[in-house]
Amino acid sequence: MNTNKVHAKLTGKELFLQIIRWILIVFFTVYALFPLFWLFMSSLKTNGEFLAGNPFSLPKVPQWQNYTNALTVAGLGRMLLNSVFVGIAATLFNVLVASLSAYCMSRFRFRGRDNYYTLFTTGILIPLNALMVPYFVIINRLGLYNTYGGLILLYSAIGIPMSTFLIKGLMDSIPMEIEEAAYIDGAGFMGRFFHVILPLSRTGIVTAATFEFLTCWNEFVFANLIVSSEKLRTIQVGIRYFTNQFSTDYVSMYAAIVVSIVPSILGYIIFQEQVISGMTSGAVKG
Repeated sequence: MNTNKVHAKLTGKELFLQIIRWILIVFFTVYALFPLFWLFMSSLKTNGEFLAGNPFSLPKVPQWQNYTNALTVAGLGRMLLNSVFVGIAATLFNVLVASLSAYCMSRFRFRGRDNYYTLFTTGILIPLNALMVPYFVIINRLGLYNTYGGLILLYSAIGIPMSTFLIKGLMDSIPMEIEEAAYIDGAGFMGRFFHVILPLSRTGIVTAATFEFLTCWNEFVFANLIVSSEKLRTIQVGIRYFTNQFSTDYVSMYAAIVVSIVPSILGYIIFQEQVISGMTSGAVKG
């Protein structure tokens, strides 16, 4: 009898906790998705509706031509291609350099290695905007101002500390015996790196590449600082030009923002398992 009462109390407690859990899940889901929903609904209004009506009202007639205006009139299509090209190139270069750096610091023992790694990864803590002037001067003196190469080099450099940190955490968890077996079979430095370590570090590399690409895609300050030509503008810089001194095309700007957000969301959805696995890799070692 007493056992049944205890069981009933535990069941009631579990039910209460389950209800609280779902309330929190629903709350944070709405909290995260409502701004996106509002942005999408606003992008389907006219400027008159947006400025005069209730900001939370639905559009009377969806204005899909706002997306056409964003892609054609504002030249968003070219800016999308620029962002894709710069993002992919910077990500590939960043991951290659970070993988080699992580491999050396993970597998080799040399004097000051831990201090070097600590100093290297402190770059994660430095605000990027604090380095605007040094980066601009360096890029300008290298003759890479207003070029794809300047943006690619800059984006690759600013992401190396984070990428190295993520990839090294996974490489540390790879047993040394695997690499030693490759060494006995005659594999050199590059052979062990490209044929043994790199494939086994795939999860960490995908995680680092995802973060790097999203950083390149969403970055505005340096893209606006390093590039002045209309032909080289990335999508984040292009969104700024929906606003001028006398007027702002809000609805077309919101349509452009929606277009710029979609690749980020799709990228995370596609690689979410690798990102989560890469972020937790090396946390537990057996």
